[in-house]
Amino acid sequence: MKRKTAIVLGVGPEQGLGATLARQAAEEGLHVFVAGRTLAKVQAVAGAIERLGGEATAVDCDATDEEGVVTLWRAAEAEGPVDLAIYNAGNNMPGGVEGMEADYFERCWRICCFGGFLFAREAARHMAPRERGTLLFTGASSSMRGRAGFAAFSSAKGALRNLAQSAAKEFGPRGIHVGHVVIDGGIDGEKLHKAVPDYAAQRAQEGRLIDLGGIADIYLSLYRQRRAAWTFEADVRTHSEPW
Repeated sequence: MKRKTAIVLGVGPEQGLGATLARQAAEEGLHVFVAGRTLAKVQAVAGAIERLGGEATAVDCDATDEEGVVTLWRAAEAEGPVDLAIYNAGNNMPGGVEGMEADYFERCWRICCFGGFLFAREAARHMAPRERGTLLFTGASSSMRGRAGFAAFSSAKGALRNLAQSAAKEFGPRGIHVGHVVIDGGIDGEKLHKAVPDYAAQRAQEGRLIDLGGIADIYLSLYRQRRAAWTFEADVRTHSEPW
């Protein structure tokens, strides 16, 4: 029998959420397909997993490219049945309505939502015949509410949440567990520390950056849930985050 596989799409630096999710999936005994837009980054993550004794394959994949997403799923399924699939694509893209260019808004939607649709469709096509599998989406504070200066990101993340909920209701009776994880706050990873180092340092001092391993624990707990007690949505924040 072939070993079960996992796909994590939206993997960047080694000290990032996608990489952490990939490492923990490998620790579950899954052969992980580590996918993202930058080949060097996904190769670094896959290599680190293999050095720790896990199994991983690096794939460069643009989440908004239909052919690329289809090919990613076919490659993973050729290795073994995909039992866990995580859609983690979608960087924070700030901007107000008045000064925003149309292509910027559309690009945010394509990464956060359209890519999620492509990923969910392929998940259903491969998992439904087996009547098993877990499909998880990464959400954010903006999944739940809009605020000034984040028009594109809030609308795209909100759309992704509704897509995930629709998929959960459609795929659940077919044996596929669909979940959505709301990350309510800044993540203590490389992206934030490089982009806004002073802000990240201040937030870290206040205890308001969310631990990468702790976030990944939530995803893996959803993966391990019994069929008779599935959770659709979980949210995670630090002890001091106002909400």
